[in-house]
Amino acid sequence: MTAAEPTIGRSGGASLVERLRAATPALLFGLRLWASVCLSFYVAFALELGEPSWSATTAALVCQPVLGASLRKASFRLIGTVIGAIGIVILAALFRQDREGFLVGLALWCAASAFVATLLRNFAAYAAALAGFTAAILASDVLGPVGTGSGDVVILAFNRALEICIGILSAGVVLALTDLGQARRRLAAEFAALTTAIMNGFTDCFLIASSSFDQFQPLRRDLLRRIIALDPMIDAAIGEASDLRYRSAVLQRAVSGLLETMSVWRMAAFEIARNDNAAGRCGAQAVYDVLPRGRPSSDASSGAKKPAELREACCAAARALVRCNAETPAQRLLADSAALGMLGLARALNGLTGVVDPGDMIPVRGRARLHVADWLPPSINALRAFLSVGAISLFWIASAWPSGVLAITFCAVIVILLPLQGDLAYSASMTFLKGCVLAAGVAAILVFGILPKVVSFPSLCLALGLALVPLGFLLARAKNPLFYFAASVNFLPMLSITNGITYDAAQFWNNAIAILAGIAFGAVAMRILPPLSPAVRTSRLLALTLVDLRRLAKRSRPRRRDDDWESRGVARLLAMPEQAKPVERAMLVAAVAVGKEIMRLRRASPRLVPGAAVDAALQALAEGRSGEAIERLEDIDRLVAALPKAGSAGRIVRRLRAGILAISGQLTEFAPYFDDRLV
Repeated sequence: MTAAEPTIGRSGGASLVERLRAATPALLFGLRLWASVCLSFYVAFALELGEPSWSATTAALVCQPVLGASLRKASFRLIGTVIGAIGIVILAALFRQDREGFLVGLALWCAASAFVATLLRNFAAYAAALAGFTAAILASDVLGPVGTGSGDVVILAFNRALEICIGILSAGVVLALTDLGQARRRLAAEFAALTTAIMNGFTDCFLIASSSFDQFQPLRRDLLRRIIALDPMIDAAIGEASDLRYRSAVLQRAVSGLLETMSVWRMAAFEIARNDNAAGRCGAQAVYDVLPRGRPSSDASSGAKKPAELREACCAAARALVRCNAETPAQRLLADSAALGMLGLARALNGLTGVVDPGDMIPVRGRARLHVADWLPPSINALRAFLSVGAISLFWIASAWPSGVLAITFCAVIVILLPLQGDLAYSASMTFLKGCVLAAGVAAILVFGILPKVVSFPSLCLALGLALVPLGFLLARAKNPLFYFAASVNFLPMLSITNGITYDAAQFWNNAIAILAGIAFGAVAMRILPPLSPAVRTSRLLALTLVDLRRLAKRSRPRRRDDDWESRGVARLLAMPEQAKPVERAMLVAAVAVGKEIMRLRRASPRLVPGAAVDAALQALAEGRSGEAIERLEDIDRLVAALPKAGSAGRIVRRLRAGILAISGQLTEFAPYFDDRLV
């Protein structure tokens, strides 16, 4: 029997014990989901609140298989709930006895929430979205007494906000007491693995100096995908470990440091491939000899170096590379690229230190600025939210549908929250709709088959567990959990459980149909006004970056700082769709690299070459004439080469020539992009 043939013992797959062990986390999540919902019901009943179902629905919304994500989501949901409650009170005060004006204001509020949610990321985006559809939830009660005293509206908004907050706190308490969490450990392990992989690839680039420029491209693409995936992992770890919140700036700089290393890695590989000769290989080997050999580890007991020690080694290597005496501009460019790569890795290792050994971390001042990659996607999402909420509100007014307000609420949920899925928004909304159909079936079984026999709170909890535990189990095990998420969350408002439950078939189906109709209306809106396709988003990001680069080249004194320009480039690189081609990502990275070199050229050139020569070269670049720009840069290089090269002046001259060489190399490689006349 060969190794390729399955044996009898393995034909059945994993053993029963292994299957049970693998299924245990999902089962525990189902139990946590059940406990969270039951606790929220208990507190809402004890306080005699009017709509306990919203507490339970919120608890199910907040509860996630990952502890850190759940706690982080809960904190941002609290913020969004408060903002939404304040917003609805303001709308009710502005439009007293004016239902149409109130609905227009609600549509504008939902549009603003969708706009801000698209600008932000992760759970901050969720908080902005929540401020929108929380207002829609509260509007379902406020629309009745619009025109009454403002005090009534405030009380209604306060009660609904209190119900939502009870659900948030219930889920947070259950998860905190039953789940120790591993988000911090996972983040440390992924940071260490990513840093190790990038250090290996970056150093091998100098060791394996050959003409094959594309040999590391698949590796760089995979590493870039993993770097982008660090963002939600950081958010989950912050939710689980509160001390990391005060180091968020360090962690963000760590991510940008990894991206910086990836950028200079590509530049160095291109330069090595272009100078595939004995001198080029000798220069690459000289750089390789300076680079540190140690590798980080998130486990202090292993034999690898501590991140803080390796951070200092990277900084020492960067200083040595900056001081080294390069004989040619190409060697200077390689040394400077390697130094930048080491500084980027030092920032990444400082972030890893902040996770595993905070006492050795170097603090970072200031906060990360928000850079908008493209204003068009949030504008489209805002327009869709306004038109959708406005249209379904008009339908409700025209039809006088008793449950139409509930349809408005769930339409707002779809058009505000699901556009964050990008080009998958329509398919996600259809999956959500299918999950709600399942939720309606589950709710019907409970309402007409089980709940009429419930006579106590424990029996109510057991009845809810029949649905929540299996749905939570399937949610935690599913590859695409949105279907089971929709089912586990949306059957709760369909139940309409109160202190005194009534079983009215007409009312139940009216509410269930309203929820399904609102979700379907939102899905149709996604179809009619879809998000930008990945190809369009990619081309726009490239065009916007090129516009900024040309604007930067025209200014004799750049207004942007190096880190500001780099941060804007990182924001656009992170906004690149996953479907973007490697060459498109490379063009964006090249544009950012050229911008940085332009700012350095502007600062260093006045002391060495006439400003008119630099202005002429950069003006040609700004007008899309890269060939002429390269020729003028070569003229500047000849002027600089004739200057004295002794002492520190020689290092400045070689560094300036290396920058000119870097700009010329990128312009040569991506000439069609830099010469694009459509921008």
